[in-house]
Amino acid sequence: MSGAGTRVAPAALRTAAGGESTRWVAARCRELPWLTAATVFTTVAGATLQVLPVLLLGRVVDGVVQGDGRSVLVTVGIWMGAAALLGAAATALSTYLIGRLGADLLARLREGAVRTVLGMPSARIEQVGRGDVLSRVGDDVAVLSRGIRSAVPTVFSAGVLVAIATIGMFGLDWRLGLAGAGALPAYALALRWYLPRSAPLYRGQRIAQADRAQALISGLDGIDTVRAYRLEGAFREKVTAESWRVRDLGVEVFRFFGRFVGRENRAEFIGLVLILLVGYALLEGDAATLGEVAAAPLMFHRLFTPLGAIMFTFDEAQKSGASLTRLVGVLGEAAEDRLVGDTSVTSADAVPHPVTVQGLTFSYPDAGRPVLEDISLTIPAGGSLALVGATGAGKSTLAALIAGIGHPQAGSVRVGPHDLADLDEAGARALVSILTQETHVFSGSLADDLRLAAPGADDTALMDALRTVGAGAWAEALPEGLDTAVGEGGERLDVTKVAQIALARLVLGRTPVVVLDESTAEAGSEGAAELERAVRAACAGRTTLFVAHRLTQAMAADRIAVLDAGRVVEQGTHDELVALGGRYARLWRAWREGS
Repeated sequence: MSGAGTRVAPAALRTAAGGESTRWVAARCRELPWLTAATVFTTVAGATLQVLPVLLLGRVVDGVVQGDGRSVLVTVGIWMGAAALLGAAATALSTYLIGRLGADLLARLREGAVRTVLGMPSARIEQVGRGDVLSRVGDDVAVLSRGIRSAVPTVFSAGVLVAIATIGMFGLDWRLGLAGAGALPAYALALRWYLPRSAPLYRGQRIAQADRAQALISGLDGIDTVRAYRLEGAFREKVTAESWRVRDLGVEVFRFFGRFVGRENRAEFIGLVLILLVGYALLEGDAATLGEVAAAPLMFHRLFTPLGAIMFTFDEAQKSGASLTRLVGVLGEAAEDRLVGDTSVTSADAVPHPVTVQGLTFSYPDAGRPVLEDISLTIPAGGSLALVGATGAGKSTLAALIAGIGHPQAGSVRVGPHDLADLDEAGARALVSILTQETHVFSGSLADDLRLAAPGADDTALMDALRTVGAGAWAEALPEGLDTAVGEGGERLDVTKVAQIALARLVLGRTPVVVLDESTAEAGSEGAAELERAVRAACAGRTTLFVAHRLTQAMAADRIAVLDAGRVVEQGTHDELVALGGRYARLWRAWREGS
């Protein structure tokens, strides 16, 4: 709810635990058994074939010591070359399959998260703040997508290679294997130190980025309020503080990762020293061949590259993991926060209903004072009421409550016989449609964009709705008519046409009550008159509440209510309020002189 003055920090959407995210990924992988099995098989095969040349190199050394013929050495060399080529091919195929599997999982996760967000009650979205929502379905998806393309294949392939190389060392000689395994406690201690500390850091970094986004969005959405109360400096300081917080967390994450790399290098040094010492002792005691002793440090060194890859991509992997927990957390939002059907109210019940607001008081959580206090209003069935007042008076908050977005702490909003507090989100939407200045055209055909409001509408109904709001001429002139692609990658539409599409959806929705919250404010003076005619046509015969951006809109309404600091201070027709000589009359004189 915008335009209400001071807002408080919203409660964020839930974040899943690591185990919950792992179970979600495992469950999705079980739904793709062939792709998952092929990914695992090619990854293991690629790692095995990469280790095989090192084992064969030990055979070459022993062959030279033992005086084997050239043919034996050539044969071993051919096997080494073949293993290297096949290993490279298997690794490339594994990387492709990991990306394919990851892309499928990301698509399911993204679609599920967006579907869950779209299914949440509007009040929940208002509560958590759009910054948190947008950062999850936007930034977190981008971070996870980048991780799936780079970090996830690297970490998975390198992890399998580490396991195969470790097995290979034991295959040379169990004592050499144990010497190499002597580095494992140091690796384990490094990971044990790093993992529990890094996950909260990365999660905190993502939360800080969401808070920064929310600070920017709230400031831009309420720019008129900010300017009216001279709060530019305060909002700038808030955005700056959030940006510094993001920067400080980024520096802390980088510093922390550097310490982790140092601990990993220490583990590598310990393992290599142990292998060299044990290998020398075995060679001196004739307990191992020169080839085995020579291959062991090379095998251990073969671990450096995958371990280094894991370390240097772990930063991105951890970011991806943090984003995964936030997206899976969205999927797990409580069931009561989602839309459910309401069988008692349907949009087909399009006969006008009166709207009665009685003793309404509303406060944001932990706010110092109510945003709205003891509001009482009535809009007769089929009539219209315009809300007028200074920026921050509470007009948009009242409009949202009448549209069923949120519930007041006191009082009631009734639409005909229905108390909105007794209805779920679907029931409220069947009675009341709200149209704000934040109108969107989604990528796809014009017909699909319009059918968002009426999925069963045929082309004739769609064209009738467009003609009603004055958009018939330009819609018919489109290259493919209703099938023309609009939105991103499609036909470019100016703000007037976008607003007409939104109004056409309003016509198709057929709800008995409509709320328009400055829905034509972005059109500017050029399309203002045209859109005001379209608004009147779209709302004809329906109970209508206007949040008036222009006083010409208020003048056209049946009645006007003037809000000041969350209270109704004047009510009446345009002529009555002008004759009264009060607040509205002063606004009207200023408007007329400015025009």
